[in-house]
Amino acid sequence: MVEFITLLNNSKAPFVVNMFPLIFNGENHWDPEFAFIDNNSNITIHDDNGLVYKNVFEFIYDSFLHAIKKAGGGPNVELTVGQIGWPTDGYPGATSANAERFFKYLLPFVKSNKGTPLRPGISIEVYIHTLVDENLHKIKLGAFRRHWGVYNNNGQPKYKIDFSGQGRDMYPTSAKGVVLMPKRWCVFNGNTTNQTLVQQMFDLACQEADCTSLSPGGSCHHLNYVQNVSYAFNRFYQNKAQYNNKVFLCEFGGLGKVVPDDPSVGTCKFPIEILTAEIADTKGMINMAGHRLSGYWTVLLLSLLLIIGIYM
Repeated sequence: MVEFITLLNNSKAPFVVNMFPLIFNGENHWDPEFAFIDNNSNITIHDDNGLVYKNVFEFIYDSFLHAIKKAGGGPNVELTVGQIGWPTDGYPGATSANAERFFKYLLPFVKSNKGTPLRPGISIEVYIHTLVDENLHKIKLGAFRRHWGVYNNNGQPKYKIDFSGQGRDMYPTSAKGVVLMPKRWCVFNGNTTNQTLVQQMFDLACQEADCTSLSPGGSCHHLNYVQNVSYAFNRFYQNKAQYNNKVFLCEFGGLGKVVPDDPSVGTCKFPIEILTAEIADTKGMINMAGHRLSGYWTVLLLSLLLIIGIYM
């Protein structure tokens, strides 16, 4: 590490750190309010030099500055926050309302050049993580890792955020031209005669689709048994673009059925997939409402739409 810091110091390159206040705060079992930068927490940290910290952002930032200095880093080594964000699902406290509150105070703080207790008056460079959710992200370290996006997968913002740092009460630009699949959902028919089969079908659905909202602290963790299975079935169904083939989709060993009414429950939303590309049925062989472009291509398409919307 000392050699690395020396290299940064000589080249005047920044030290880049990723910072996720909610997760850091939760892992240390601190007061949830300490994760926000509006300083309403009952926690106050005093260091050996008499510096006082009332929020986790300044505490983490200055901890890295202190470590860099001890490793030989001089004033040439600036600290850049390469990723900072607030997940909106899959973790206790991960909600759109909390994400909105976090950025409402963080971005004006950064823009103000107020600095931190250790380095008052400095400019802090931060990069928001991330534009849209990543439904294929690995979740070994937590279900929340798929829910960092400012935007939903349909290109609509989840919460108000002023990227300029002026603290304006506003939603960012929505994506234009996004079309959803037809309003239909695949749900569990409630037949619990064969519990083993139900579990197998649930596992099958969640292997292929994103069920992280069912995780503890997630927006759908409060569902009952039938609703829980229904959520998984629908995620799979939408993930496969509502392909109307009972062998492939909403059949689930005779446990699934398609319904026209939205089965969403409270904070748990049963989504409808995006119609991203139509496939021509030239030979009358295919019965598909559309074909979902997967993974990074979907993210790329939404990103382009959002960029166009922001600068128009």
